[in-house]
Amino acid sequence: MTHAPLVKLIEVRRYEWPFRLRMPFRFGAVTHTHGRQAVVRTLVRLEDGREGWGVAAESLAAKWFEKDPAYSDEDNFRQLRHALELTEAGYLATSPRTAFALYADNYADLIAAGTKARLSPLVTGFGPALIDRAILDALCRLHGASFYRAMQGNLTGMAPHPAIADLGAFDFGAFLAARRPAASVHARHTVGLVDPIVAADQPPGGRVNDGLPETLEEVVAAYGHRYFKLKVGGNVRDDIDRLSRIASVLDRIAEPYFASLDGNEQYQDAAGVLELWRRMQETAALARLNRSIIFIEQPIKRAAALDADIGGLSGEKPVIVDESDGELDVFPRARALGYRGISSKACKGFYKSFVNLARCETWNREADGARYFLSAEDLTTLAGTCVQQDLALINLLGLEHVERNGHHFVDGFAGRPPAEAARFLAAHPDLYGASPGGPRLRIQDGRIALASLDCIGFGAQVEPDYGQMEAMPPSQWPPSG
Repeated sequence: MTHAPLVKLIEVRRYEWPFRLRMPFRFGAVTHTHGRQAVVRTLVRLEDGREGWGVAAESLAAKWFEKDPAYSDEDNFRQLRHALELTEAGYLATSPRTAFALYADNYADLIAAGTKARLSPLVTGFGPALIDRAILDALCRLHGASFYRAMQGNLTGMAPHPAIADLGAFDFGAFLAARRPAASVHARHTVGLVDPIVAADQPPGGRVNDGLPETLEEVVAAYGHRYFKLKVGGNVRDDIDRLSRIASVLDRIAEPYFASLDGNEQYQDAAGVLELWRRMQETAALARLNRSIIFIEQPIKRAAALDADIGGLSGEKPVIVDESDGELDVFPRARALGYRGISSKACKGFYKSFVNLARCETWNREADGARYFLSAEDLTTLAGTCVQQDLALINLLGLEHVERNGHHFVDGFAGRPPAEAARFLAAHPDLYGASPGGPRLRIQDGRIALASLDCIGFGAQVEPDYGQMEAMPPSQWPPSG
């Protein structure tokens, strides 16, 4: 592909559907037992007059984008819906341009509109994150191209832009053409703060008994994971005790294993996290686990995370930004404070992921070494469009492992029509496996096969059943008064 087409957004249709978790999932200070997924369809028109639809899906994750306890879960849903409304309005009013220019030219105005509506930049970014993916899905289908081929050929028209001025005249064409997807990726299993480690942790009658693994011990046996993501809660004594119990299971793995430590903003400053790390070093039961830690994820509350240098902590283990990643310039600011990485999440926007990878490549050339990196993190990416788009993204980014938790906390396509699940299974038989309970994400020897994502569209050959969804209600945000 040598030409990035001009695109005009014609229509947006927004849907939702509820889902329940098979087990409670706690991260930070909240525990979830249910949720809602947003599904967005976009109709685009190309300069040659052709029109086509695309789709994207993502969880309306309460208490992640906005963790202020003053807001209820329903408030969080309304905030995220409003982010979609703002993006829809801005994009519909924009004249034809490349897909990337549609995003980048609207970026500053959307952040300003979000601020006026009392939305954080992270919340505001949810709008373009979904709508941009749906637009690219439509472009892929109109051009008969996979996500991989579309990005390698720069169908979106990624180019230097004032919104990413730090990259100067970076050659996005050559950068994207060099991307090479892999055949599979390691799944990094999430161990939530209330997840049972062994059977003794479950009260009598407390098992789900749905045929899927429940304890960490069962997960390792069933899936063969070698990568893990371990949540910590901000209390050093409790964290050491829980990590020691986790290590007692992981240390039985004969092969090397690897783990990230997720602070989920539970520490006030770097000194508190450094105390945890030093206590971990002093704990004999954690010796192998300590050697296996590859990075620490956003341990400091977002209000303070980018206020002070964290060189002392990152000198012990690389530290990445996650929840503080609201604006496009966060990674350069974080780098100046000692952070070495940043998370890729489709819910934060796929353009942002490629921009941050371009920064890593630029900075690593300057440093003559692989000092800066992207990690691939989850936000309960559910089976179907959502998980497939995220997997396609991280695969083209060249990331070797990705946090996955949607398959563990939500049973396959639970809540969706059986015919929809059957279509996805038929189209992506390497990604899903049949079971008595329906199609489920297939993980073998700790890896997820990805070959079938190389299909026309953004990572998914088929679409969900829109008729079995609810129309997304108006956000009614911001609240009056």
